[in-house]
Formats: sequence, C-alpha cells, structure tokens
Amino acid sequence: MEPERERTGKHFKKGRKRRRAPNTLVGAAEAMRARWELGERQPEAKKARLSAILFAENCEVTHDQLCELLKYAVLGKSSVPKPSWCQLFHQNHLNNVVVFVLQGMSQLHFYRFYLEFGFLRKAFRHKFRLPPPSSNFLADIIGLKKKQATRDQSKMGEGSLPSTSSKVRVNLQNDPIIQKYGSKKVCLTRCLLTKEEMKTFHFPLQGCPDCANFVPTKCNGSITDNSPLFGLDCEMCVTSKGRELTRISLVAEGGSCVMDELVKPDNKILDYLTSFSGITKKILNPVTTRLKDVQRQLKSLLPPDAVLVGHSLDLDLRALKMIHPYVIDTSLLYVREQGRRFKLKFLAKAILGKDIQCPNRLGHDATEDARTTLELARYFLKYGPRKIAELNLEALASHQVLLATGQELRNTAEVVQQPNTSVLECLDLMGQKLLFLTREPETSELSSARNCETVKCLSNKEVLEQARVEIPLFPFSIVQFSFEPFSPSLTEEMNKRMRMKWTEMSTVYAGPFSKNCNLRALKRLFKSFGPIRSMTLVLETHQPHLCIQYEVLEAAQLAIESLDGVLVEGACIKVQRPVTELTLDCNTLVNELEQDSENRGTIYLSGVSETFKEHLLQQSNLFLGLEAVILPKDLKSGKQKRYCFLKFKNFGTAKRALNILKGKDWKLKGRHALTPRHLHAWLRGLPPESRRPPGIRVIPPPSEQQALQALKVDHPKIAAWRWGRKIGKLYHSLGPGTLCLILLPGTKSTHGSFSGLGLMGIKDEEESTTPNVCL
Repeated sequence: MEPERERTGKHFKKGRKRRRAPNTLVGAAEAMRARWELGERQPEAKKARLSAILFAENCEVTHDQLCELLKYAVLGKSSVPKPSWCQLFHQNHLNNVVVFVLQGMSQLHFYRFYLEFGFLRKAFRHKFRLPPPSSNFLADIIGLKKKQATRDQSKMGEGSLPSTSSKVRVNLQNDPIIQKYGSKKVCLTRCLLTKEEMKTFHFPLQGCPDCANFVPTKCNGSITDNSPLFGLDCEMCVTSKGRELTRISLVAEGGSCVMDELVKPDNKILDYLTSFSGITKKILNPVTTRLKDVQRQLKSLLPPDAVLVGHSLDLDLRALKMIHPYVIDTSLLYVREQGRRFKLKFLAKAILGKDIQCPNRLGHDATEDARTTLELARYFLKYGPRKIAELNLEALASHQVLLATGQELRNTAEVVQQPNTSVLECLDLMGQKLLFLTREPETSELSSARNCETVKCLSNKEVLEQARVEIPLFPFSIVQFSFEPFSPSLTEEMNKRMRMKWTEMSTVYAGPFSKNCNLRALKRLFKSFGPIRSMTLVLETHQPHLCIQYEVLEAAQLAIESLDGVLVEGACIKVQRPVTELTLDCNTLVNELEQDSENRGTIYLSGVSETFKEHLLQQSNLFLGLEAVILPKDLKSGKQKRYCFLKFKNFGTAKRALNILKGKDWKLKGRHALTPRHLHAWLRGLPPESRRPPGIRVIPPPSEQQALQALKVDHPKIAAWRWGRKIGKLYHSLGPGTLCLILLPGTKSTHGSFSGLGLMGIKDEEESTTPNVCL
C-alpha cells in the first residue's frame, strides 16, 4: 500500500497472553493453578477454541450470559468483559459467528429423540441447559431491550455524526459534495466513477498502453442499485521492479471477509514497507501464493455485477494488475476542495466515529481498511450528500477543530462498557451487519434494526437454501427454523415417559441367589459401583433376585459389565435391565451416549474418598490433559458423594487415566461416562411421582400413536433426524474458525415450561495441550 494513504492495521498473527480463568472456578488447588499459569505463558494457538468447562453450577446458562459470549465473540477482550460462564481463547482468530435457532424445540425433544439427533450430539462437545423461553427469546440473547429498542436504534443511527450545534456554519451550496451530487440522496449507480473519471484518475482501463498485461475481472453484468458491494484493500512492498502486491483483503457487503491472502512478489524485495503494511520477511517467507493465484481467485469470487469499493482504489487495482469497470472510490466520493483528498483515517473518525490505523499497531490492517471503505460508501448512500456537507469536513480536517469536536465523536470503549449494549451495537461499531434468516411471519425488533439484514422465508427449506448462499457474506448470522410443537398434554406425557425411561435404564435385576445369601454383603457389593437409590428383594421367582435402582446410569452399566455371568455367593448370576418397551433400544442408546462428544473425554469413578481430590492433585503428573474434577454433593447434607466425574482433553488421555485409577494403586471402579453433565443435573431433580415400578408396561397414549402415524415434515420427531442431517451438511460448509451455536429455546404450555438446550463449538477447533482445571 502507498505510505501517503495512511492505512493501518494490526500485527500479523501476533500472540496474546491468556488471562486467568474467572473466579467461578472455586476450590481449584494451588498446585494445579500453577500448572495452568505456566501454560498461559506458552505461545497461543493459531485457532480460536472454547474451553471444555462450563462454570455454571447447575449447567444452566441464562440468556444474558449467552449475550455476554456473543458480544465477546464480536469485539474481544480489549472492549468487553470475558463471558462469566465459559472461556473463549484467541477470539481474534474467529472468522464468523453462526447461531441456529430451532424454534419449538426443547431439551426434552433432544433427549426424547436422542438417537435421531445423530450429528448434533456427536459434533458439539459443549452442551448446556437454557432456562424456559421468555416472550422474546431472540431479543434477549442479542441484548435488545423491549420498548427501548426503537429509541436505541435511532440513537445508533444519529450517533455517528457530531451534533449540528457544534459545527461551523457553512454555505452548503458551495460545498464540493453538494456541487457534484446535489443535496438529495443518491443511488448506487450515481456514486460509480464514470469511464472519463477513471481515465482522469489513472485507473487501469482496457486499451491503455500501460495495462497491456492486466487481467480483466470479467464483471460485465448490468449494474443496478441492488448490485453487491465489495470492499477491497491491498498492501504493497518495494521490489526491484517497483511496487508489488503483498496482501489483499476483500470484504462482502455484510462485513464478512471473503478473501484475505498474503502474496509473495515475483521479484526481489528491497523494502517491505513494514510500518505501513505490517509485512515482514518472516511473515512472507513461507508464503507460496503468487499474483496469478490471487487474480484467479478474485475472478471466481466476484459476481458479474460486483461493485468494488476502496480508498485510492486505482493503486490497489494496479497492484493487482487487474481491470474492473464498476468502482466507488471513497477518496473521491467524499469530494474535497481543489482536488485534494481526505485520508481514510480521518473519514473513519469524522463520519463513522471509529478509530483505525492506531499508532500502537505495527502496520495497516487491510481487512479493517476494506471494511471501513465499505461502511463509508453505505453511509453515503443511506444519509445522502446534504448530511455529509453539514459536517463541514474541511473545517474538521484541521487539527484544532478535530480536537474541539473529538468529545462528540463516538467512542467505542464508552459504548461497549455500558451494561445494556447489544450485539447489534457491537457489530455496528465494527462496521458489520447481522444476517437474520427466518420463516416467522411476525419477527421481533431484531428485524427492524438498521444494521440487521432480515430475509423472511416461506418455509424451513427456503431458510436452509438462503443460509447456504448468505452466511459466507456476513460475519454474524442468526438462522431460525420453526417447528410445530407437540400439544401440551402430549409434551407432558413425553416428559414423564422420558424420566421413566432413564429410571429404568438405571435399574438392574441380579440373580438368582441362594435363599441363605448374605444381603448385607450383596448390598455392599452393588453399592461399590455407585450410589443406590433403592434395593429390594424379589421373591416372586423360584430363587431370590435383587432389584437395584441406581442414582446414575453409569453405576448401573458398570454393575452389568462387572457382574453379569460372574460367580457370586456360590451362584453364577445374571445382571440385566428390566425389559420394557422403554428399554428395548437401551443397548443402542448406551453405545451412542458413550460416543457423545461431551462424554468421550469424561470418565466415571466410584469409591472415591473425601481425600481423593488432594491425592489426585499430588500425583497430577500422572493425569495429563485433566480439565475438570466434578464432585457431586448430597443435596440435603451437603456432603461429598462417593463417586465423581473426571473430564479430560480427549478420549486418549481419559482412557489412560481410567486404566491407572482402576489399577492396584488406586483400586477404584469406573468406566467412560454416559451422562452429559447438564442432563445429570436435570435428572437429579426427578420427582418421585414420575417413577413407576420397573417392569410395569406403559402403553403409548392414543394421542402419541396418532401423532407418530401422521408424521408431517415439521413434526419434531421427523425434524430431529431430517433437519439434524441438513444442519450437519450446512455446518460442514462453514469456514474454519466459525463459532457455531445450536439453540433449542424451550417451550411453554398450560402444563408448565420446559427448559431449552444449547450446543456450541468452533469449526475445526484446535485443542490446546494446556489443561484448564475446574474443581
């Protein structure tokens, strides 16, 4: 990039130290904290990643806490506080945020149709419970406040300009912008440079002698006022042949960066122009991309009617050695007297109220500059020449006047520090727009926000089709699918049967035993696998059997795996679950639960003592990759129970730890976990009246039989497997570094409210080798 253009940016891939975890990690031992702090001093990973730990005690994340995460994902730690309930490392390496909302579904639907939701349960390692839905779920998670939303949006629209009372009075008719464009709002085609203007300002044109080897973009479509805008910015260096391209950034109209490439020049580099470009020899050494590669990629990305927006765009096109017929140059759009041009840094501050090209950064950020030019063009189209002329930019350009009005320009830090700042305001500060795809006929105040691009569709299928096209063009997208919920009575019946099923899965029958068996010894034996809710002697059979109901599913499964077919009290016993219509697919369900992405790195242990945690920390070198120790407590007494869950970085480290803990030194019983933590917290509140004696057959109510016989496309059961797969395909099409959230908001009925469920992950998330421990 030319030095006189004064574009600026950030370090290329400079590492930032990680902060300590929030204070909600109560009880973490000092020894493990020291290891964590040591890990924080290691060089940061090159990809954004989420921690495996949710700090919420009951695994419930409120709508306000969701909003915390979304704001942090947009702005980063320098502008907003970190989320209080999870950790997002290396936010600056996030590329996009996509939120899928499955309206009409809840946590109950997810676990009722767990086997059908194949992709979602395997792809997303982080799951959490959501409170029952409010009247406006979307407004809550975005941070829009009811009744104030309209006023807030109007303030946002006016906040970019200084108040008129502070401006120097000026004769608008003499303003060069009014003289060129008039005082009324103009359309996009009016802002394009004419062929004569492009020739005057030395843009590369076909037929020019100095452009003989230039490559045309092949954009020759018909231009309309709805043609798409793309912000373009390039950085250059000095070579033996002059100035050559070292970086190109292309930003779509929604604010999403669709192309950001480092380019190695063909000739010997004499000056990297690091203070302007941010490019160094070390950065450019491993790069293999050449100018011809960039030209080919740019031609494939731009649609036939694309309009390129830039600041001194002629220099960028010459660096690219490309010809493009439709351009808006912000250095010429904001016309100045006597043929001079305003600098991009000045226009960004005076018009948009944003600081770019900050002096504490090394070099320019091409993506930031491209996005800023795009926002300046949109602002001109939205407010028109008169609004710009009233600013008296010539007066503001002097240092003294700029300082005098500086207090009235928007200050990013002040805006985002306000507790009620919304995600939309954060995006607005970054010069970005939010994409909202929905089939809801009545949308919330979200759809009326000025920097929200709302696309209303007629069906879920159309929402999906639009998502494939639009999501890559926006840095932040909300995609809302809507499904017909079950009737209130059917939902309540489903809830009861779901809890009954989990109770029966946690129940085992064992026997036969001799009539003289030692019941105390048998209870001690079965209790060694986990906490027992009840144990009864079955005398209806020829020889006695035991019915043991465990508190946790893992204990029941461990008892079956350890004792089935084993000689106990002189008899070879069989240990099995009751066979009912609710447990017919139990083995399949257990296998799938074990493969759940949240469970794969977690192990269950039984027989732990009160000193287990201290003993574990003393030998922490044996358990590399340990991320969390979950020690359940009795709800009444508050005492620690004799089982726990250990969460590790991955399946391999969890398996190694399990082998050690089951060995002769520790003598614990355990297996890989089956119950996601948020579900375990939900099932702990199982009301006694919802249980039934094991083995009693439940006949599906006629309403459910009829519902399952007349499945429609948007029925929750069929939606589970059909739309789970469709969302999976859409997820796989997302770019690396995309933060993706799947939200089932929950449902309300006359029988009560049902909690929602959230799943989240980062596409191609790179796991760190540094453990983060929550105790």
